[in-house]
Amino acid sequence: MIPTSLHLRQPQPWQHELQRAVTDPAELLAILGLGPEWLEPARAAAARFPLRVPRGFVGRMRRGDALDPLLRQVLPLGFELADVPDYVQDPVGDLASRAGPGVLHKYAGRALLVTTGACAINCRYCFRRHFPYDDENASRGGFGPALAALRGDTSIDEVILSGGDPLTLGDRRLGALLDDLQAISHLRRVRLHTRLPIVLPERIDAAFVELWSAVRLQKVVVVHANHANEIDDGVRAALARLAATGSTLLNQSVLLRGINDDAQVLTELSEALFAAGVLPYYLHLLDRVAGSAHFEVPEHEARRLWSDVSARLPGYLVPRLVREVPGAPAKTMLPPASR
Repeated sequence: MIPTSLHLRQPQPWQHELQRAVTDPAELLAILGLGPEWLEPARAAAARFPLRVPRGFVGRMRRGDALDPLLRQVLPLGFELADVPDYVQDPVGDLASRAGPGVLHKYAGRALLVTTGACAINCRYCFRRHFPYDDENASRGGFGPALAALRGDTSIDEVILSGGDPLTLGDRRLGALLDDLQAISHLRRVRLHTRLPIVLPERIDAAFVELWSAVRLQKVVVVHANHANEIDDGVRAALARLAATGSTLLNQSVLLRGINDDAQVLTELSEALFAAGVLPYYLHLLDRVAGSAHFEVPEHEARRLWSDVSARLPGYLVPRLVREVPGAPAKTMLPPASR
């Protein structure tokens, strides 16, 4: 059961930081000392997919540098408004895999709960930027229908909490959900997919550590960092607190043009992750979601980069290069470039 000491009513510091995220392009540009030429396209793109970025993450960006790799992940650009063939609203076939309200069942043995539509940060390449969260959200009905779908399928032994970001849920609500999941006898593992330990490390506070430590299922936390500059002292401390809960920590990245499409950058990311106790897991080719075409790295170039990274690192630090293909029974792993 969720510890009673976690039944808190007052907003926690992480919730305060979440609420004061930067949402106005003009404010973001002013903080970073960037010129007015970026404002009009940023506002036009943000009208379709809002800007949201925690101030602590902004603090890791370089002032005056419009090409900063952290800024480029969140700054709305005019490129997003282009209508590009083959870039669609549901690039990974989420809706075709629906197995219940907010329950996606793509792969054998595991199901994903869309726990919320809320995120701490709106990444411009997000493959769910057009997802119909109002209709497909496991939290509707107090998670009851979604939990019933999980109980009814004994082939599922692992549940993935995703969203949105499940760590935007408060501890009381998240704890109640975890209690209900632990009562399903055929579940063995719970996997948490979250960007908050990277972009809002304050979320991994003592109350959450107490809650998560009490989970009896095997615990896996998959974080999401794309560049070593995202990992500062606060992030390292949050990851250490997560590791102390008995969780396996993994990272998945997306290969992004102008952000991490460089073998040295990818090598430094793997080294920084492992130094923080996180094992590099997946390097995804871009999911072709509408509005993200300017981030794409062609497959032949991705395979060459992956080969270069493989030559620089021991095998356990090399993430698997993958593409998600709708309807496939697993992620599609790509071969290295031929020499």
